[in-house]
Amino acid sequence: MTGILGDYWQAYLWRDGPYFSGLAVTLWLLILAVLIGFLLAVPLSLARTSRNPLLRLPVWGYTYVFRGTPLYIQLLFFYTGVYSLQVIRSQDFLNAFFRDGFNCTVLAFGLNTCAYMTEIFAGAIRAVPHGEVEAARAFGMNRFTLYRRIVLPSALRQALPLFSNEVILMLHSTSVAFTATVPDLLKIARDVNSATYASFTAFGIAGVLYAGSAFFLIWLFRRGELRWLAYLKPRTH
Repeated sequence: MTGILGDYWQAYLWRDGPYFSGLAVTLWLLILAVLIGFLLAVPLSLARTSRNPLLRLPVWGYTYVFRGTPLYIQLLFFYTGVYSLQVIRSQDFLNAFFRDGFNCTVLAFGLNTCAYMTEIFAGAIRAVPHGEVEAARAFGMNRFTLYRRIVLPSALRQALPLFSNEVILMLHSTSVAFTATVPDLLKIARDVNSATYASFTAFGIAGVLYAGSAFFLIWLFRRGELRWLAYLKPRTH
């Protein structure tokens, strides 16, 4: 293990030049996917809970498809399937975008986690106490102000535990990024294994780095829960 760490620690943790290390690429994939997923999931969750079927049903169909199919298939669809279409290759921007494995991976990961976040936030919106909504209406709030000041803040706080679980699951799911030739942590481990045939050490180091990243994220979310969900704890006299 000492020899592998000495020879390949830059590939795992740090690398000079134009390329990031495997850990950095994995974390970038996670951050971008979660950011895209969150920004899309908030408005989609509002549509998911709408009484208008023209808004609700398309979002239901989207979440059903992306939650019902493996992430691996979705990644291959965007990386190889979409790029094989002539209409994509004939457009300069689309051709450049889908030719890059990193772009396809971020797109697949973002849409996948967005589907789960949409259902999480939609459930939290439905769970907002009716009394809070009625009190806001009694104060004369319009629909936009009601959702901006009451419904969404309350729903997002209540959804934090499930949201944190989804982020951890997405961290684990980034391990399929090597399929699109993205040099993530698992691809680095596979390359080290191919060069050294030390499978236990190569994948063991990757496992430790994945676990360390997950524990750090769990610690951050627990701190957030202690701060933003403190009002849910029973008061002691």
